[in-house]
Parts: sequence; structure tokens; C-alpha cells
Amino acid sequence: MKTLKVALLGCGNVGAQVARILLEDADTLAARTGARLELVGIAVRNVDSPRDVELPRELFTTDASTLVAGADLVIELMGGIEPARGLILEAIRHGACVVTGNKALLAQDGPTLYEEADKAGVQLSYEAAVAGAIPILRPIRDSLSGDRITRVLGIVNGTTNFILDQMDSTGAQFADALAEAQRLGYAEADPTADVEGHDAAAKAAILAALSFHTRFSLADVHCEGITKVSAADIAAAKDAGFVIKLLAIAEKLTDDDGAEGVSVRVHPTLLPREHPLAAVRGAFNAVFVEAENAGELMFYGQGAGGTPTASAVLGDLVSAARRVVLGGPGRTETTTGHVPALPISASRTSYHVGLSVADQPGVLARIAQVFSDNGVSIELFRQSMNTDDVTAELRIVTHRASEASLAATVESVSQLDVVKDVTSVLRVEGV
Repeated sequence: MKTLKVALLGCGNVGAQVARILLEDADTLAARTGARLELVGIAVRNVDSPRDVELPRELFTTDASTLVAGADLVIELMGGIEPARGLILEAIRHGACVVTGNKALLAQDGPTLYEEADKAGVQLSYEAAVAGAIPILRPIRDSLSGDRITRVLGIVNGTTNFILDQMDSTGAQFADALAEAQRLGYAEADPTADVEGHDAAAKAAILAALSFHTRFSLADVHCEGITKVSAADIAAAKDAGFVIKLLAIAEKLTDDDGAEGVSVRVHPTLLPREHPLAAVRGAFNAVFVEAENAGELMFYGQGAGGTPTASAVLGDLVSAARRVVLGGPGRTETTTGHVPALPISASRTSYHVGLSVADQPGVLARIAQVFSDNGVSIELFRQSMNTDDVTAELRIVTHRASEASLAATVESVSQLDVVKDVTSVLRVEGV
């Protein structure tokens, strides 16, 4: 049986589990690929760093470049842009197939990697870059390749989903829910990439590229995090029958002249509690896909963690190894068009608006008139008194309208003398 040399770059939480599986399940993997997968080295910054998995010390090296040069298959789990980008390009130019989970690199400079892989005739796989163990990229690329995807909604960051779920189920404030996520290991000491939406935005760009066969970068994604979501927002959403989730959304839009474009965005979103994504709890992930012929599909599972994500990495590795054994060109991306990325102002959605207003006659009528003047229809109105007895809290849910019209409406309402403050503006999907 042929032997393929495997180089592993990075031995963090995921990398250590990948190495363990390669060593423990060597016979099973050989039967599935038609070749033995020999782990020939693990490149790390410090060979003496403590690790959760006990691995043979002789596998570790700090010379990543030499390791890559002698490999048939390279797994990149270092993260970051450099040196990961340079090492992946070295591997491709040496003729090695590459498996990576590096969402930030793919969102920033994926086209360069795809072009080099195409030129070299090798496979570049990245299932682990989005939603951990959930098989979502291959189904979009392969299983739905005969269909037309119209929309993708995803909970693709477990940290933010855990925080919002804690706020919804316990009434906790954002800071307290974040502290609990950090205590349990769901959030990093510096959670910026998660709570500001940057991690989800990178994944949104990858999902959009595969779904709409066009290259999208991080710069094409409108991004808002969850740091401004308050316990009052969560409570008001619950009272109205909604739950708040951080969603990655990619959808195809057609204007009045028939021109198509794609809106790619990440932001906190209200979902009806009966929507399938509303039931995704804790640190789990899910991706909801809408296609012309297949209809609605949902993919659900563990979106992070060493062992679950290692499962996705090994799936890619087996696929790449079989391609080497059987021959033929590698698979990288499926870009066939150039559908433009649209600004968020072009999208159509609904708003949930919180207003602190003077408690006096005629206020509701004046606010409703502003919405009407901007062509925005109100679906739901809720009012409650504030503790000062002179102001009231209004919660308004609109019907779907253009983002531009909704933004203009909120701006106009904020100028009314009876409006003391716009306390929140959140988008609504699934209604």
C-alpha cells in the first residue's frame, strides 16, 4: 500500500486532536483512502509547550518550511495570516494538497491560494473553516451544485450564541454572560474577534463565495457585533415572541431592473421563536440554507472544539488523499460568475426599534406618521411605562422594507421632540 507523508502545522486544541486521530486510527484511515497516512512531523513555535494530548516528542519541529517541502499532504492549523499564508503557498508549489481551517486567511486572501492550487493541480480543502464539525461547505459546493441557492442564514460563532442564549435564559447582562463564557472556556481572554462579529464575518464571506460562485472578501461583509445588545433588548424580544441571535446572512437580491447582487452581512437579529435557528442553544452552530429546488435545509452541530473540528479536518484529509491515490485534478473553489457584493442599504429586512418617548397624547400618532411618510409599515406596537412616570418605552416591529428606507425612518423619528432616545435598533428575519 502506498504511503503518503502528512505534515501538520500547529498543535493547538484542534491540531493535537488531529495528530492523535492520525496515530490511533491509522489502519482505518488507510482502508478509507487506499494509502497509509504517515504523520511525519508537527511544526510548532515551542516544542516544550504543554499539550492536552501526549504525542511522540520526535514528531515536533520548529522548522516548518523543511517539513512542508517533504510532505504529500499538509494540514495548516496555525491560524493567522503569516506565516500560515507563506507556508500554504510553499506546500502548494511543492505539489502537496492542503487542508486548512484558517477562515481569516481564506476571507482575506483566498483567491490567491485558490489560483495557486489550480495552477499546481492540487486540492485545497477548508471544511473546518466554517462551523466546526458541521459538514456544510461540501454540501453547498457539491450536493447543491445542481440547484440555485438564494439565501443562507447561519449561527456560526459558538461564543456569541452562548452569550446570547445565557442572556435569554437567565436575564443576565452582556458583561455577566461574557464572563460566564470565559469561565467555561467558550470565550477567549480577549473575545473581540467573536463579540464584534469579525469571526462570523470571515465565515460569512466563505459561505457566500461557495453559495453564489463569486469571490467575496472580508471587506464585502457588513459587520456588527453583539456588545450593544442589552438585557432590555433580550426581554423585549422575548415578550414579542422573538429570540436574538448573531446571524451571518448571504442572500441574492434582484433590483427593479433585473440586475442581481449579493448582500453579505453579520449582525444581531431577531428571529421568531418557532424558526429552526431559534432553537440552537449554547455554543452550538447551525446553518439554514434556502434553495430554489431543495427548499429549506438546516445543518446543525458542534461549531467548535478540538475533537469536533478535527473531524472536519480528517474528512478533508481523506478526500485529498483519495485524490492523490486515484489521480486527477484537485478541487478548490467553484467560482463561475461575478455577482457584485451589495451594500447593506440594498437589502430588505424588518426592524425592531426601541424608543424612549414622552408619555403624552398624540405621540403614537406622530411616530406612526413618520413611518408612513417613509413608506415603512408597522406590524407590531408595544408600549410600557418607564419608572420615572413621565416617559414610556415603545417597541416597534416593522414589515419588510429596504434597509435605506428603514434607516431613514429611524433617523427621522429620532428628530421628533417627543422622542427622548432611540434605545435600540435590531433587524428581524424569518417573518
